[in-house]
Amino acid sequence: MRALVLDTDGPRFVPDRPFEPRAGEATVDVRLAGVCATDLELVKGYMGFTGVLGHEWVGTVSSGPSAWLGARVVGDINAACGTCKTCLVGRPSHCPERTVLGIQGRDGAFAEHLSVPVRNLHRVPDGVPDEAAVFVEPLAAACQILEQVHVRPSDRVVVLGLGRLGQLCARVLALTGARVMGVSR
Repeated sequence: MRALVLDTDGPRFVPDRPFEPRAGEATVDVRLAGVCATDLELVKGYMGFTGVLGHEWVGTVSSGPSAWLGARVVGDINAACGTCKTCLVGRPSHCPERTVLGIQGRDGAFAEHLSVPVRNLHRVPDGVPDEAAVFVEPLAAACQILEQVHVRPSDRVVVLGLGRLGQLCARVLALTGARVMGVSR
């Protein structure tokens, strides 16, 4: 398959990278992938990642359980073990054994195909175009703020950094009715 691979010499296009789906996972044919600031930091050496970049994506399931075949999907980027103490108390994104799509120990979406645990897949409604669905991952990150911090309409909130993710965070926080101010360079 064609893929953008990051190795110790930097990113390079590989026209014929072998693809081996992981046992028990779905194979997804990538329709569209987004470039995130994290991808750019990985290229600079962040986390020491080598492999296929990309964690913002939308695709179609081409192999896996029959109920998923042909489904247009996005997916959680953290692939947790599901059996450790952290996973068993409901915090799989903190699993010490997890891999992270295109970031840590797992090839990402800058390729024709990717392997994803079925439990990580989410169907994309027919009315949502690929160009919007590709933003589900950063939007989920922004929405996670509201799971971690209770924001009331009477609160004032400051968002530090107004890149793409910062703007999504500000928009999500504004939905609470709080007064939101963004600070950037």
